[in-house]
Amino acid sequence: MAHEAVFEAAVIAVPHPKWQERPLACVVLKEQYKDQVTKEQLLDFLRPQFPKWWLPDDVVFLNEIPKTSVGKFMKRKLREQLKDHLQKSVK
Repeated sequence: MAHEAVFEAAVIAVPHPKWQERPLACVVLKEQYKDQVTKEQLLDFLRPQFPKWWLPDDVVFLNEIPKTSVGKFMKRKLREQLKDHLQKSVK
């Protein structure tokens, strides 16, 4: 299952006041789709494929997702990079 506009994506857990944690999708779009795809379109694409509680609460568009030398996503570094966004989402 892949959206044609998505180059790569990672999902991280973010703090939530009621549920403790909720998913946040971090997405890098393919060059030709930048500024053409909205987070609502991506969530609409995911909605029929996942239970409601698995769906991300938000989608953040990035230029790149930090990776290790072997290509694994560095989720800790990603959380640090999104620190301001995460603080807003908790309030």
